[in-house]
Amino acid sequence: MTSPNDTKEINKDELLSHLKTLGIRCLEDDNFDAFISVAEKKSWSVIDILSHLANQEMIERERRSLAWRQRDSRVGNFAPMANFDWNWPKKINRETIEQLLLANFVDRGENAVLVGTQGLGKTMIAKNIVNNAVSKGHTALFVQASQMLVDLGAQDSTTGLERRLKHYVKPMLLCIDEIGYLSYDQRAADLIFQVVSRRYENKSIIITTNLAFNDWPTVFPGATSVASLIDRLIHHSEITLIEGESYRKRQAKHRKAAKQRKEKSK
Repeated sequence: MTSPNDTKEINKDELLSHLKTLGIRCLEDDNFDAFISVAEKKSWSVIDILSHLANQEMIERERRSLAWRQRDSRVGNFAPMANFDWNWPKKINRETIEQLLLANFVDRGENAVLVGTQGLGKTMIAKNIVNNAVSKGHTALFVQASQMLVDLGAQDSTTGLERRLKHYVKPMLLCIDEIGYLSYDQRAADLIFQVVSRRYENKSIIITTNLAFNDWPTVFPGATSVASLIDRLIHHSEITLIEGESYRKRQAKHRKAAKQRKEKSK
């Protein structure tokens, strides 16, 4: 073992380079100078220095991990739940949704289904759930049903399809948005069935849909896997119904009324 007396003295730049080589990224140039200044001022021992360095590196790694999970979730921009008008829908179970927002169901590998007509905030709620799950340390992926099915359907080899299926199976939470707005063929039904089956009782799924499950055969006409697909989705699932008029339609009416008042006042 090399003794301290045998260690070559190195300068600050070399030490920073060695730390980065070892994977320690918390001390960049400015942070490093401040760190050394505090250590000298407080006369830290070797144990103190190592303890503070380890703590800062753990904080930095969690920050980078969170940034990576947020990027990989593809959740994009969304309005926070503080902006959600709970009084607008005619029917909504606020308590159930607030429980879903805690994202504890992801720990149990359970599912959530948000059912309601267009413009009632299903996607907004789903994105907030995904974001909260990511903040709790889970990996997640948000994708529109049409995007996922086009992606899977475009694979022209068994190897390529398997690779993309793994992409949708890997995250602890998968949110499939807007099932029911378009119709798909039997192969699309089989593809989404494969994703759901591989995640079944292991990893969580959020579904947003404008249709009751009884109407799903109209989305996948003639598909024999629809019944099995629904069966796996609703097992260990919290199904929440949201009813009312489109919030976006209400905003459009308000804008139109405001414009008319402005024109009359001229």
